[in-house]
Amino acid sequence: MASEAENYIQPSSETGYKVIRRNGKVTEFNSSKIAVALTKAFLAVEGQAAKDSRRIHETVAELTSQVSENLLRRLDDGGTVHIEDIQDQVELALMRAGEYKVARSYVVYREQQSQKRAEEERKHPQPANESTLHVTLADGTRQPLDIERLRNLIDEACEGLAQVDNAAILRDTQRNIFDGVSEKDVEKALIMSARTFIEKDPAYSTLAARLLMDSIRREALSFVYKTPRQASQGEMADQYKDYFKTYVRTAIENELIDSELGLYDLERLGNALKPENDFSFTYLGLQTLYDRYFIHYDGTRFELPQAFYMRVAMGLAINEIDREARAIEFYNLLSSFDFMSSTPTLFNAGTLRPQLSSCYLTTVPDDLSGIYSAMRDNALLSKYAGGLGNDWTRVRGLGAHIKGTNGKSQGVVPFLKVANDTAVAVNQGGKRKGAVCAYLETWHIDVEEFLDLRKNTGDDRRRTHDMNTANWIPDLFMKRVAEEGQWTLFSPEEVPDLHDLTGLGFEKAYAEYEEKAARGEIRNFKTMPATDLWRKMLGMLFETGHPWITFKDPCNLRSPQQHIGVVHSSNLCTEITLNTSDQEIAVCNLGSVNMVQHIDANGKLDKEKLNRTIKTAMRMLDNVIEYNYYSVPQARHSNLLHRPVGLGIMGFQDALYKLRIPYSTEEAVKFADESMEAVSYYAIDASSDLAAERGKYKSYEGSLWSKGILPIDSIKILKEARGEYLQQDESKTMDWDALRDKVKRQGMRNSNTMAIAPTATISNICGVSQSIEPTYQNLFVKSNLSGEFTVINPYMVEDLKQRGLWDDVMINDLKYYDGSLQAIDRVPAELKALYTTAFEMDARWLIEAASRRQKWLDQAQSLNLYMAEPSGKKMDNLYKLAWVRGLKTTYYLRSMGATGAEKTSTAPTTATTAKPSAPPVLKPVAKQEDDFISGEGIDAPKACSILEPDCEACQ
Repeated sequence: MASEAENYIQPSSETGYKVIRRNGKVTEFNSSKIAVALTKAFLAVEGQAAKDSRRIHETVAELTSQVSENLLRRLDDGGTVHIEDIQDQVELALMRAGEYKVARSYVVYREQQSQKRAEEERKHPQPANESTLHVTLADGTRQPLDIERLRNLIDEACEGLAQVDNAAILRDTQRNIFDGVSEKDVEKALIMSARTFIEKDPAYSTLAARLLMDSIRREALSFVYKTPRQASQGEMADQYKDYFKTYVRTAIENELIDSELGLYDLERLGNALKPENDFSFTYLGLQTLYDRYFIHYDGTRFELPQAFYMRVAMGLAINEIDREARAIEFYNLLSSFDFMSSTPTLFNAGTLRPQLSSCYLTTVPDDLSGIYSAMRDNALLSKYAGGLGNDWTRVRGLGAHIKGTNGKSQGVVPFLKVANDTAVAVNQGGKRKGAVCAYLETWHIDVEEFLDLRKNTGDDRRRTHDMNTANWIPDLFMKRVAEEGQWTLFSPEEVPDLHDLTGLGFEKAYAEYEEKAARGEIRNFKTMPATDLWRKMLGMLFETGHPWITFKDPCNLRSPQQHIGVVHSSNLCTEITLNTSDQEIAVCNLGSVNMVQHIDANGKLDKEKLNRTIKTAMRMLDNVIEYNYYSVPQARHSNLLHRPVGLGIMGFQDALYKLRIPYSTEEAVKFADESMEAVSYYAIDASSDLAAERGKYKSYEGSLWSKGILPIDSIKILKEARGEYLQQDESKTMDWDALRDKVKRQGMRNSNTMAIAPTATISNICGVSQSIEPTYQNLFVKSNLSGEFTVINPYMVEDLKQRGLWDDVMINDLKYYDGSLQAIDRVPAELKALYTTAFEMDARWLIEAASRRQKWLDQAQSLNLYMAEPSGKKMDNLYKLAWVRGLKTTYYLRSMGATGAEKTSTAPTTATTAKPSAPPVLKPVAKQEDDFISGEGIDAPKACSILEPDCEACQ
């Protein structure tokens, strides 16, 4: 058997990581010593023959890599790991590799060594470790470790968390610190101790956040008071007000916030702060705020959470008459998590450059000057955290004649490559990656090359590996697919009016151009079966995750602003549908209502609270428009003219949990309908009240609003153009006649009021499920720009506890089954149904719920679709269903990796796989069902991974 484990952890300068030995001494981490120990373990079991075994050498190398990765991946640079943790990981790695004999021998050996140490300690007791440990302060001086303060800090953080073990956290922390440890590393050890327990109970995530708060307080207070200072959460109840005033002065002095904020009544605002809300975060939420949102100077964060929310609220209230009262109103909404503004608003409100808008939509003209002007606009808009959607349909196609040079065009693709590289170069100040989505209409001659942009093969000069892409599909194309008709591709300079035409007008003009092409009057065109192009669209969506499927006609025919322009594309995340032109860059300002916060104790939607929340939220969103910094004049012109905002929702899955409704049911579809009806009603009502107070938006006359046509009424317009291909519910429960009369009488403050964004980061901050997403997994590790975080479903844990099922065995089963309950026999069927995860659902349930929401929305929704095992037939049916059910857009198709699918292939129960009403009968792509996804040459689906830290949707 291998010698005592300490022997393989010997001094080395290979890494910055350190190992704490059992006696508290520290040595450098050296992974090669793990390989030595593993080799000795195999030798002890298999004898000298193992020395020459190639299998053993390969196994040891692989296991060493696994152990090192598992140990170090969640540590900061220079982190420490305890010797026992290394041995635990070696043991786990052997078990997972199926080396059961070696693992058993290793476990027995560890127990023997433990008994020897215990006997030695009995014979020669050592002085308590507490009395010998010292802490190294920032100035290099040493002082004894204050164990009592650690104990008090842990006890305070554990208040109200009955499920956590105070003593275990203290023991684990002491085990992971050493004599001479830095003060910062003591704080890290506390947090890391709590983090390791999160998989056992979600309460440890709250505990880890509270312990992190101690570190954040020390950093912030020491900076603003210019002397080392720390305070407990209890002490902050008295200190927060004084800190807040000092923080504002400090931020103004360092030119980080607008000096106008210093003119507020800071005493009044400080008294309104709620220090107790600092203890309401999950660890993921608070760490995300700390890493990406808090104001900092030279790398030091000195903005505490309640100051952060008040700073945002002050920025949004800066033009109000009683701005202190409004700032407090806005602050209460944000700090309670009832509503959360979008990331750019949180980043920049109250700063010297308040770019608060989330989305910008542009259309690119067909001339060199216009194209590069659009690139410049992209860079300027992206610089301050704006996401971009570009319409490229007007740019002439490959082979088109260029009059100025008498040459031929290289098409749209080379320019898309430049746009891709511009997005990479301008990375939003390091806060998040620059992101853009290019849209192209399905009749463009370059559409087939456009579909290939994200492929990893082919000429890299005609690939855009970082840019998102989306198909902008007219209804006529979908009709041709359903009817197995022909489809013609054109270069836009020969069919210039198609870009601006929609509905029946588009169909008429398109047919005339086809006739011209048949007569030889158009020279640059191509005719092909519509099903072939559709097949390639779905094939590329499967293989690369792009281009997304979005529908031009419902976006336009249901647009309130169709009297004054055309929607030529959606945005980066497919929820914004606003007009664009050479004179107007569309802008949208976003924020989301936290739905779970509006489910009352009786399990009902609290409509009174929802109404109050939305009234304040709509005021906040409208205030963005004047206050906003616009980096290009076309954006300012458009936003002040139309004043669109996008109120959305998040925490939809959490709300279903509180209501005890599985996502894959008619009850969930009904709740999606009724809850969005209420949001729509109150958002329109609030905008109308703002119009009465502040005036209508400038382009109101002639809009659908001015005609008394609300979003629910606009379905009739789409139905007139679509005919039998539209099957969308139109039922309602609220008094819409009264609201129509009110809108006619008072008008609207905003041309558009609603859009459901992905809310990926702000939902993390609030500790709820993203947007309208189903649960990804009930237990998993999430990666984002702040690191890796254990995420566990607290509702599931509570239900399993109540049934006496939550234990270490259940945790291990969840890990093995990738966070799924379906294959765990002892879990009741009703819990399996309630906690069905995204890849275990029939994706048609997502379409059905989205269709019910879409009927109430004046814009669109970011709708991800999940498919564990994509196939041509399934995708064909799913995306046709999305079109027929009246959706305006879809977002990512998310699929599982092959290995994950193998582990979770157990058939779910009937309760989890009930299907919605069958989709309408449309002719399938003839004899092509699964041909294009045969799997040949493809290791696994390439659709966007939900855990991809570089994916904008995951930020």
